[in-house]
Amino acid sequence: MRQHLIVSDLDSTLLDGEHRIDDLTRDTLRELSAQGHVIALASGRHYRDIATFRRLLDIPAWLISSNGAYVHDPEDNVVGEALVPAARAEALTQLPRPDDVRLNLYTRDRWLIDAEAPALLKLHQTTGFTYEVTDLAAAAVDEPVGKVLYIGEPAALSPIERTLRERFEASLHVTYSAADSLEIMGQGVNKASALERVLAALDMDPSQTLAFGDNFNDVEMLTLAGHAFVVDNAHPEVVERLPRATRIGSHREAGVARRLRAFFRLD
Repeated sequence: MRQHLIVSDLDSTLLDGEHRIDDLTRDTLRELSAQGHVIALASGRHYRDIATFRRLLDIPAWLISSNGAYVHDPEDNVVGEALVPAARAEALTQLPRPDDVRLNLYTRDRWLIDAEAPALLKLHQTTGFTYEVTDLAAAAVDEPVGKVLYIGEPAALSPIERTLRERFEASLHVTYSAADSLEIMGQGVNKASALERVLAALDMDPSQTLAFGDNFNDVEMLTLAGHAFVVDNAHPEVVERLPRATRIGSHREAGVARRLRAFFRLD
């Protein structure tokens, strides 16, 4: 059997409606890993957050975190790191923003935020990963930043996005992982650039890759992969951008697992 690399986004793609791994998904990925296929989890989440899902799956998965800023192999070695330049990160902390928009920094080891935001922790109930409230301007200078993240209502994020694209599009990568999550990495940093690192390390080709996603931060990865799949709950504009991608069941129906079982004839 030809070896494949299976790479999937997490929230609203691989995880269910409660941000958990359902039994069918867990069993399917374990079975494919045991057959010799390579599994990679690719998310905007922090590395420490994603690592918990790998432990729950109990498979030797690669991790692409912070939308490609960091790549870890199954033994937790850092294979790739692409940071937001310190001066840029500091400048982003100084941009005007509404009081109800939370600014976040993902560093190598920490999730930093500008104020308490208990509602955000629901997303991380399964992993227990949590934020630290701190002075972000100082942190942007003192710590390596992989991702800057604005979280708020879409109407509040829209003018921030316009400002970012006007001032920084030549030096930063701007995207959304959800309607309320505006995310910024270094220029050229995305899930596809990270996936290329994984493929190079494995001496594999994009044609051997099955990729699954749902939102704008998945577009580059899905474009690179030989087999691209978007869940039924994917953002409509993302579906339009990926005409060759195959539409599958929603994340609430274990759409990724069911497509994998059909593709590899596990049933």
